[in-house]
Amino acid sequence: MSDIESTLTRIQGHKGVIGVIIVNNQGVPLRSTFEHDAMTKQYADLIPSLADLARNLVRDLDPQNDLEFLRIRSHKHEIMVAAKDDFVLLVIQDPSASA
Repeated sequence: MSDIESTLTRIQGHKGVIGVIIVNNQGVPLRSTFEHDAMTKQYADLIPSLADLARNLVRDLDPQNDLEFLRIRSHKHEIMVAAKDDFVLLVIQDPSASA
């Protein structure tokens, strides 16, 4: 098992985690723990563009700064986004299960 796969398995093992997705800069899912491709595609299409907007906002406020982590919480899900230069890591979890 590769380091990436073992890391995804470790993250997936946390209480409340629904799925983990790694997306490249072009919005193409590289890895996903979701069983349904439609869910992977939906998150991969929408969240990286939101992360780009947040990154631009941070840079507009302070050009010396950069976005590292974004957390989005709704009633049903919590989406944690780690935006790196080459990829975006998404972790989707059930907020009521992680408490």
